[in-house]
Amino acid sequence: MNFFSFKNWVLTFALIVFSTGAFAGLAPDELVRKTADDVISAIKSDKDIQNGNKQKIYQLAEEKILPSFDFERISRLVLGKAWRKATDQQKKQFKAEFRSLLLRTYSIALSKYKDQGIEIKPMRMKPSDEIVTVKTEIVQDGAQPIKVNYALAKNEDSWLVFDIVIEGVSLVTNYRSQFSSEIRKGGMDSLNQKLAKKNKSNKD
Repeated sequence: MNFFSFKNWVLTFALIVFSTGAFAGLAPDELVRKTADDVISAIKSDKDIQNGNKQKIYQLAEEKILPSFDFERISRLVLGKAWRKATDQQKKQFKAEFRSLLLRTYSIALSKYKDQGIEIKPMRMKPSDEIVTVKTEIVQDGAQPIKVNYALAKNEDSWLVFDIVIEGVSLVTNYRSQFSSEIRKGGMDSLNQKLAKKNKSNKD
């Protein structure tokens, strides 16, 4: 099953975003709290975004979501052994196409935000920790909360996301399964070509 086909799960990405440039130096859980408030406020204050203005939605996703992701680490984890065997050009193309794929996914999420709330769970961490998990729940009227956990790694004075686990399903693990199947059939070039074709069709 595709990671983003689960009911309402795409919406959760609109609620937790990490603008590391704005909140560098904060603890991971406080960063989640502040940036979630920041993005939700941006959506609620912009009628164009609420009305589905694609240009503004993409801009918000580009500025507030994607800078928070460690695409180098995510790409290595998603591709596994294939990353080590890939050429520099194949790696570069994969990161670009994978980033475009996620940009569209998060843009769709932002366009569908409907006043969901977020609860940040208490987090324990030591000053020496360089990898942490921030546990959250998405609260929806008339529905069970959705558990969303974010894995972050320390990057100098800020934190970057390298995996998202929704109700026990990992973004990295899910994409690894999808991409490894394509790589086995056609290799890295085939995967990159299919991602590029999908991204182009989404723009047309």
